[in-house]
Amino acid sequence: MKPLLKASIALALMLSAVGAAYVATPRIHMADQGPKIDLESMFPREFAGWRIDENMPVVVPAPDVQALLNRIYNSTLARTYVNAAGERVMLSVAYGGDQSDGNEAHRPEVCYPAQGFQLTSNTYGYLALGNGGKLPVHRLETQLTGRYEPVTYWIVVGDEIALTGTQQRLAQLKYGVRGLIPDGMLVRVSSINRDTKQAFELQNRFVNELLVSANPSARARIAGAVGAKAAGT
Repeated sequence: MKPLLKASIALALMLSAVGAAYVATPRIHMADQGPKIDLESMFPREFAGWRIDENMPVVVPAPDVQALLNRIYNSTLARTYVNAAGERVMLSVAYGGDQSDGNEAHRPEVCYPAQGFQLTSNTYGYLALGNGGKLPVHRLETQLTGRYEPVTYWIVVGDEIALTGTQQRLAQLKYGVRGLIPDGMLVRVSSINRDTKQAFELQNRFVNELLVSANPSARARIAGAVGAKAAGT
């Protein structure tokens, strides 16, 4: 084969590869396809007997942790709710418009130890929802000196629950082949209680009442398609 012909074929192959890579690269942000996410309005300030406890200070992350959160997420929300019985649940939400490989959700099992907490239990399970639905969740037991804080959280990528790094990457690939860059939301609830069973039961009730009280479109963003369906939409 003549050198010029070989060079032409090589160039054509290179151009084809570049073109294929361009076509396969996701470019459309899901976050731009609908209304802008406003966490303050998405999560009701009062619902089912719960209200924001204005007297309870929100724990602020360490400066280095907060700096990382600011790089990963577009917006965050932190609230403490209290009911008439004096039960308290802390809600923390982080939303990111780009959940591509370099921008995955920052996990509480990393965040808590970074703030000095000891992680004493780390398990996966399901949170029972209305209509017999089940929301996949990650449960942690954390401790800092005399503070015992059981944690329940989940991550939504697009409209899918993705708890593990592998699940997140699979969700990214699923959207990527359609040319989409998914957004993501991490929702975490926790409470101060040495009785872990009691704490998780309270968190289950809180999450159910939150989802039922949220409007249908917000419900789908908060807990994905499975959570929205289980809550009765």
